[in-house]
Amino acid sequence: MRTRRGNRSIKGDSTSMEHVEAAAGATTITEDPSLLEESISYGRGGLHGILNSGYVFGAASLASLGGISFGYDQGVISIINAEFGKGFMTGMLLLGALVGCLLMPYLVDRISRKWALAAAVVVFDTGAVIQTSAQNYGAIVAGRAIGGVGMGALAMGAPLYIAEIAPSNLRGTLLVLESVSIVSVAVISYWITFGTRFIAGETSFRLPLGLQMIPATVLGVTIHFFPYSPRWLALADCADECVASQAKLHRLPSTDPRVQAEFWGILLETTVQRALNEKRHPAITGAKLDIISWLDLLRLRVTFFQQFMGVNAFIYYALALFQSIGQTAEMSLVLSGVFNVLQLVAVLVCILLIDNLDRRPLAIFGGFGAASAYIIIAVLSALYSDNRAAHVAAGWAGVAMSFLFIIVFGAFYSSLGWALPPEVYTNTSRARGVGLATSVGWLGNFIVGISTPPMIASIGYGTYLFYAALCLLAGLWAVFLLPETRGKTLKELDKLFGDESGREERELMRATVMVAGK
Repeated sequence: MRTRRGNRSIKGDSTSMEHVEAAAGATTITEDPSLLEESISYGRGGLHGILNSGYVFGAASLASLGGISFGYDQGVISIINAEFGKGFMTGMLLLGALVGCLLMPYLVDRISRKWALAAAVVVFDTGAVIQTSAQNYGAIVAGRAIGGVGMGALAMGAPLYIAEIAPSNLRGTLLVLESVSIVSVAVISYWITFGTRFIAGETSFRLPLGLQMIPATVLGVTIHFFPYSPRWLALADCADECVASQAKLHRLPSTDPRVQAEFWGILLETTVQRALNEKRHPAITGAKLDIISWLDLLRLRVTFFQQFMGVNAFIYYALALFQSIGQTAEMSLVLSGVFNVLQLVAVLVCILLIDNLDRRPLAIFGGFGAASAYIIIAVLSALYSDNRAAHVAAGWAGVAMSFLFIIVFGAFYSSLGWALPPEVYTNTSRARGVGLATSVGWLGNFIVGISTPPMIASIGYGTYLFYAALCLLAGLWAVFLLPETRGKTLKELDKLFGDESGREERELMRATVMVAGK
């Protein structure tokens, strides 16, 4: 596959410019070449557009199975934690996911998005086999650490593949598939585990641990029936395969003006990325350039409040948290399942809100709303925890506040972790920038997973106050430091974030287009 066909280039190819001008208009491209891809239309967006792009939808749906590995574990882990009662098991999976997320950018660039996803599936399934067949606690922890590497790699590689195969008019809708997959499977896996706990013997926990291999294996096998990412093919200098992949994805002939315009736009972006790296870091190559490229990202803003607002503390340790506000062990199991269902409902609401409301109001309301729910839970727990039997209503009020928290967080704040990083990073830094943002999320997830059990045991209702403080901090950050990014051009975003890399990139693109048109 890695036959390099560099027989096409941007410079000096008048045919390419004819296609670009026909699809997007030469004046607009000359002024801002970064608008090229957005100006190409393959039809309507949303659900109607997806139904008319069945092949892209199939490939994106398949890739979204990468998020299922995380969603499945979210549903299983709260009941498995009740079996083993140790947060370290949760933390090791999340730490492995952080490692996998940091390794995946190298794999996806070197062996392709498809083969990197397949390799991640092998690692994930290896960890699942170890967990399922484990004879002691140490083996389960080791299996979860290995599986976590695969899970983190899948969670990063899947949206990258989806973003690169989807037309611009469908990209946002298709990327939501992974988020919906995560939450939907979390609900399904929770109730599967809820049912298997009645099975006698070790099958009660081994069966749900083993079932997680099914969707991952389906992804690893069937991904090879779909095309390579056109952008990766361009990076690999496989120009003919790049345009053929685009034509196959869109079910159009390779001579279609839109396919050709998008193809030359990809080549333009690839050329500019290489030129920009050479300009910024002349005579630097190999591992040293990789390290410097990662360090460059630290100058940009990265959002991290999403994980530190405590949502996964509820998901992982819902049983202990519900019991801490007066519920019985059996009722806590049921309430945990309802909590997951409400999370799914909130994410579906988020789909309707994310493209219709500005980012700042979502972050402000989400931060302060979540903090309010935590504070009420903490007050109720502090006042009535000594005699819960006499204050049943207070216990149910605490449950209602936990449900309010997940609705507010899921509908208003959860989307920002997906929406902001692609918006604030420029084209040349977006892949690694999103990877860095994702890895920060995994790190936060790990810290929450490992610290919540001892916090519940030692400070009780203080755990809710701790997360309330972080939610308040998230709201204040949104009020005073978060600029509005929705609907902004690249030039406007550069000004907002005080970053000059986007301007440099557009100038190089403009120069390249002008040379190509001569």
